[in-house]
Amino acid sequence: MTIHFSAVGLVVTDLDRSFACYRVLGLDLPVEAPEVPHFEVTLPGGLRLMWDTVESVRSFDPKFEPSSGSGAALAFDCGSASAVDETHVALIDAGCTSTKAPWDAFWGQRYASVLDPDGHTLDLFAALPG
Repeated sequence: MTIHFSAVGLVVTDLDRSFACYRVLGLDLPVEAPEVPHFEVTLPGGLRLMWDTVESVRSFDPKFEPSSGSGAALAFDCGSASAVDETHVALIDAGCTSTKAPWDAFWGQRYASVLDPDGHTLDLFAALPG
């Protein structure tokens, strides 16, 4: 038996709101979320990113309660320091909440963090010149 990492799943309350944030990050998602309880895309390299509504998860786990805050983060390489700043603003405009404004981190990256509408952490980064 061979086990391999295949997908990341997000549980969300509103697919449209979630999709608005993830489209800013370059994901090819429908402008209007389909009327389905589960949706997924395959990213370059084959990893899948999946969305399930709270109602969908509760259909098989009636006691499910979404977590508040996050223990894991999805990190996005924005390619340049200015793109980190621009993406941070665009995500705020799309409904995300800033938790760390863009800054030059001591480890050599421009870095920022936001929470998507369901509290999942999205980290933005780019290597600093030099």
